[in-house]
Amino acid sequence: GGPGATGVGGPPRRPVEMTEDERLMGTRTTPAHDATSVGEPADQSGDFTSAVERLSGVSVDRHFEAAVDTDWNQPSGAIDPDDPRFELWVDDPLRATDWYARQDETTRSRLALHRMATAMRVGWELENVLQRGLLEHLYWMDERRPELRSLMYEVAEECRDMLMFQEFANRSGVEVRGMSRTLKHASRIVLLLSRTFPEAFFLFVLAGEDPIEVLQRKLLKEGGTHPATRLTMGIHVNEETPHITFARDYLRERVPRLGARRRRVLALGAPLVFSVMARVMAFPSPSTLRLFGVPKTDLRRVLHRPAGRAVLRDVVAGPRRLCAELGLLDGPSALLWRALGIGEGISRTVEPAQWDGFHADGATPLRNSTRPGAQVP
Repeated sequence: GGPGATGVGGPPRRPVEMTEDERLMGTRTTPAHDATSVGEPADQSGDFTSAVERLSGVSVDRHFEAAVDTDWNQPSGAIDPDDPRFELWVDDPLRATDWYARQDETTRSRLALHRMATAMRVGWELENVLQRGLLEHLYWMDERRPELRSLMYEVAEECRDMLMFQEFANRSGVEVRGMSRTLKHASRIVLLLSRTFPEAFFLFVLAGEDPIEVLQRKLLKEGGTHPATRLTMGIHVNEETPHITFARDYLRERVPRLGARRRRVLALGAPLVFSVMARVMAFPSPSTLRLFGVPKTDLRRVLHRPAGRAVLRDVVAGPRRLCAELGLLDGPSALLWRALGIGEGISRTVEPAQWDGFHADGATPLRNSTRPGAQVP
C-alpha cells in the first residue's frame, strides 16, 4: 500500500558521496555510458543531425524511472513540515528579509517546504505546456526529420518528471498554487507558436527550463537539504540538460535562416519572456507571501539590493549569452534586457548546462536506469 508502492516515485541512481538518508531512499543502481558531452554547440562536433542523434542516445542510455528509483516510504525520506532539513536556499530573497530573521525554526521549515512544493507544482505546469507544445510540433513534422526521435524521448521524460513533481507535492500535505491564471491562459499562445513559429517556441522552452536548472544546480551544490528534495532535483537536472542542449542547438540551426521581421520579434520577445519566467522561478509566489504574512515592503527592499538583482541576472545569463551569439542582442533589445533588470553582465554563478558523466556541476553524481547489456559500475 501507499503511494510509493503504486509506482509513483522518484529519485535516481546513487552517487559515490551520498548521505545515509539518500542511500536508504535510493533503490537501484545503473549503467555507465561513454563520456559524450551534449552541452556543446552542434557545429563543434558535427552537424545538427549528428547532435540530435547523440541526444537520442543519451535518452536511451540514461533515463530515470520515478516508479522504481526511490522508495518514498523510507522513514528517512518522509516529508514532515516541521523537519528542519527543509530550509530556504542561500539565494532565496526571503532569506535576506528582516521578517525571516524573526521567525522560529518551525516557521522556517514550513515556509521552505511550501516554497518547494509550489516550485514542484509550477514545474508540473510548465512541463505540461512544454509537452503539449512538443506534441503539436511533432504532429506536423516530417517523420524523416532527424530530431523527431529525440523530441519524442523528451516528451516521455517530461511526463516522468511530472509524476515525480506531483508525488512530492502530494506528500508535502500543503495546499499550493502554481502559476497565475494569466500565465496559464497565456500558455495557449505558446502552443500555437510550436506550430507557427517554432523558433519562438523553443525560446520559451529555454525560458521554462534554463532558469530553474541554474537554481537547482546551485541548491544541489549547497547540499544539506532534505533527501527527497535533493534527489528529485538531481533527477530533474540530469534529465533537463539534454533538453536544454537540444533547444540551444535547434535555435543555432534555425535562427540564422529567419527573415528580418521574425528575428526582430525574437530579439524583442526574448527579454520579456525570460524576465517573466525568471521571476516566477526565483521569487516566492504571491500565495506563499500571503499565507505566511510576509511584508511586501520587506521583500521589495531585498529585491532592490545588488544581491537580489544578481539572482535574476544569473538565472538568465546562459540564454542571454545565446541571444548575443545569435545576433538577437542589438541596441533596442539590449536596452530592454537592462530595463527589465536582467541585462547587466553575463557572470553566471553556475556554468551552463553541460553533460559530464552523472555530475550536476559539483553536485552529487547521479546514476540512472540500467538498460539490457549495460554494465553497472
